[in-house]
Amino acid sequence: MLSSAMASKFQLVCFFLLFACVVWSSPLASCGQSDAHMMTRFEDWMRQYGRVYDSEDEKSLRFEIFKNNVNHIETFNSRNENSYTLGINQFADMTNEEFVARYAGTFFPQNIESEPTASLEDVDLSKLPDSIDWRQKGAVTEVKNQGECGSCWAFSAVATVEGLYKIKKGNLLDLSEQEVLDCADSVECIGGWVQNAYKFIISNKGVTNEKSYPYVGTKGSCAAKGKPNVAYITGYEFLPAFDEGTMMAAVAQQPITSAVDTKNKNFQFYNGGVFKGPCGTRIDHAITIVGYGKDSSGTQYWLIKNSWGKTWGENGYLRLQKGSGTLRGACGIAQYVLRPLLNSKATAQLSDTGSDGISSI
Repeated sequence: MLSSAMASKFQLVCFFLLFACVVWSSPLASCGQSDAHMMTRFEDWMRQYGRVYDSEDEKSLRFEIFKNNVNHIETFNSRNENSYTLGINQFADMTNEEFVARYAGTFFPQNIESEPTASLEDVDLSKLPDSIDWRQKGAVTEVKNQGECGSCWAFSAVATVEGLYKIKKGNLLDLSEQEVLDCADSVECIGGWVQNAYKFIISNKGVTNEKSYPYVGTKGSCAAKGKPNVAYITGYEFLPAFDEGTMMAAVAQQPITSAVDTKNKNFQFYNGGVFKGPCGTRIDHAITIVGYGKDSSGTQYWLIKNSWGKTWGENGYLRLQKGSGTLRGACGIAQYVLRPLLNSKATAQLSDTGSDGISSI
């Protein structure tokens, strides 16, 4: 019987051989640079991102993935008709399957019909501003990094609460994603639901700040009790699905949360411009819509704050095609949309400290 170490090494070698066969049979392998030059680029990239591997076998495997990804990026960028560019970022040594498994983490909600739903039918879309950017209005905190935990749903929910609290109360606060991750109902670091983040904040009578409950990138035991609450919401609501007009009306009022399908190399390596796909609509990653507008060519876009740090996209942001002409929207963005509520006339007050952290699900 093989020892666990030998078995692990054997599996790694098999994976490497399988991946190498795919790469070497690809036409991209023949159009790349020499292995020596590519290895230099790879080792420069390793230093830039602090990447260290457990063995030479692992390094060899990651090099082949890196080489394949770089060839894909540079081949794509050589085309003149693109509306966006790709870049070699911190995810360059991962396959797209590995990337999605580590950095996505939103589950499509069940029984939405039982959830509160917004009614914006009386909004005149022609009277909405042509563009809006909540960053310029001071309602968006710095881009954050969820790390290798499927906690995007917590980051998206918290970002919308930060924005709403600024708009309603005048204070932009850096709130705690870790408290929401620990205390709201979710599946460890595999994924969760944005509405459960809102439910926790409501039942806890508030949420604390990042300084009091810092992010550690793993789901732990809820420690809300004794933490000072600094912001609160009074409710939340889903927006009607498949309606980018309603989304536009909502974003004109506040940042909102949505979700997209990230299962594509181009999304993984997005660097700038208006992303038009290709992408599917099987959503797996929660994001925050903080504005909309159009570029110099007239292409409309949603302005999206992501939670993969500032080295991805446009300093952590994505411009995603708005009004793609498809029912579900580009990358499925019109399927799972909701926002927090804060009734300015409500008598609800912040609880001095959090509760035992049992959210009402």
